Amino acid sequence: MLKPARHFRADDSRCHIREVFNQRESNLEFLSLSEIDLMNARSPEVAYKSEEALVFNLAGPVTMAIDGTEHRLEHYDVAYVPLDTGFSFEHQGEDPAKLYVYRALGDKRYEPFLSRYADAKQNAERIRHLNKKVVYKMFDVSESANRLLAGYTFYEDHTRAWPPHNHTDQEEVYSFIEGEGAMSVYEDDEHQTFVRSVGIGDHITIPLLNYHPVFSDDKPLCFIWCIAGERYWVGDKNAGFMKGEGTKITT
Repeated sequence: MLKPARHFRADDSRCHIREVFNQRESNLEFLSLSEIDLMNARSPEVAYKSEEALVFNLAGPVTMAIDGTEHRLEHYDVAYVPLDTGFSFEHQGEDPAKLYVYRALGDKRYEPFLSRYADAKQNAERIRHLNKKVVYKMFDVSESANRLLAGYTFYEDHTRAWPPHNHTDQEEVYSFIEGEGAMSVYEDDEHQTFVRSVGIGDHITIPLLNYHPVFSDDKPLCFIWCIAGERYWVGDKNAGFMKGEGTKITT
């Protein structure tokens, strides 16, 4: 049967994919980030030949297909996609879907992995309690990957990161998804020239050897931290960070 033509306008699109930053403009060596907004639509399938990816679902349920296998992602669920592997999304509902896709250069293909936020909240191995802060390690060293690690950090109100820390072998990005606060990124105390107010939708890249403390304001604050490099979390490598000891920590 002959099918009729259809008329579409670009500004009527229900799927928007935006590149937030990539290696060329971020001062990072490995990490890139894109955002996907979806409303009652299906996204195109994409695959990154030389990059593995971590997908964070920041809104309501969405169906994600990885290499042809479908998975349901709930709010705050995370999915790992190996390099050179196709993935796509489908959304149905009254509220739009929003996803962040973090990518890191790699050379080895590992298996896909789903990390459920509801499970992480019940798993002591994935939770780290600090002073007025809670960290959820959504994608950790127990999962196989080239360079990626990631999770959530939840601050109570009027809270700061202590002690400040930097990394010799990990680059990072912080993406703010709840609340408001401030963040500074600096080489040393004399050069604290990068200080920003941060809120929902802000992303701060953290090149090697930069200290990067965060401060919450009158309300709780939450951000995603995504690392590319050597695979460890600072609090697991340095016990002083967990105890709030010292004035500075380098890992």
